[in-house]
Amino acid sequence: MVDDMHSEITLFVNGKTTSLEVDNRRTLLDAVREDLGYTGPKKGCDHGQCGACTVMLNGRRIVSCLTLAVAAQDAEIVTIEGIAEGDALAPLQEAFVRLDSYQCGFCTPGQICSALAMLSEHAEGWPSAVTADVSPDAPTPELDAAEVRERLSGNLCRCGAYPSIVRATLEMAARKGISS
Repeated sequence: MVDDMHSEITLFVNGKTTSLEVDNRRTLLDAVREDLGYTGPKKGCDHGQCGACTVMLNGRRIVSCLTLAVAAQDAEIVTIEGIAEGDALAPLQEAFVRLDSYQCGFCTPGQICSALAMLSEHAEGWPSAVTADVSPDAPTPELDAAEVRERLSGNLCRCGAYPSIVRATLEMAARKGISS
């Protein structure tokens, strides 16, 4: 029933288009997990503070627990389930596994989505809080461990796998030719 409180929306998640009716207050996280069955994004704090629910929306990382599903209408949404290439892990997923960048794994989907989007942000020249020169004509900063730690600081890992997460992200950056 579509009324003032409900809407019929179309979500484009991991290359698949799905129409569904949602309460206008339903979060993207709940729609993706409960309505569409993509359980990679996790409900951690439900306040946008832990990053476990991170997905990519039109290539940018967002915390899906603070995003309304109706606001994601017609956007391209990618969850961890959409990152793998067929049956093969994506290169960053493979690096996370090989370098022990996870322990319990709860935060890993959000960490990987955030890292992939962060690498794109860096490649586009976006500064971070630790970027020394943020003037408009400044060169893109080197992507070193300090930059990666700052740029991924919105994703928490209770197990403390941060050193390995940074190594895996820097390895991926090196493969893309964007790290120091």
